[in-house]
Amino acid sequence: MPYHHGDLRRTLLDHALAAVADDGPAGVSLRDVARRAGVSHAAPTHHFRDKTGLLTALAAEGWSLLADALATTAAADVDFAELGVTYVQFAVDHPAHFAVMRAPGLVRHDDPDLATAQGRADTLLREGARRHTNPDAAADPATALAGWALVHGLAALLLEGAVAPEPGSDVATLARSITRRLGPA
Repeated sequence: MPYHHGDLRRTLLDHALAAVADDGPAGVSLRDVARRAGVSHAAPTHHFRDKTGLLTALAAEGWSLLADALATTAAADVDFAELGVTYVQFAVDHPAHFAVMRAPGLVRHDDPDLATAQGRADTLLREGARRHTNPDAAADPATALAGWALVHGLAALLLEGAVAPEPGSDVATLARSITRRLGPA
């Protein structure tokens, strides 16, 4: 059905997410996104200038959604490991956003919206690391990086189909069993 009215930018982003899901971030083209949205092939350039602009907008949106999820978790005053569960759940729930967020060579790093969203997520993860139950780990800047590496790796393994939750279980339960390794030594 051709696009007729409403928020064209949002429509293009939604169709771009579908294209990422189908073809990966590198396989996205403005022409395909326009076709999917039922608009002229030039329409996306009015909102995003080029493919890099479109992917940058998707990455900024993804980082913002992740930061929102982390903020919600952090507001519940949970431990550092639970932020990791939120990260893994986000990746599984938003695989197209996550794919673009993991494609740094395809986005504009100097984009202010992207930098702000990444900064929010990074701050929440670092603040979470400072609440680690082990005081030595909380004081070590490598704790946040170690936690990120662990949950990012688990998220990637889940998305690649290399691991899956046990039958009758779910992603959050699997992630908790892994993130418990972030607890006191």
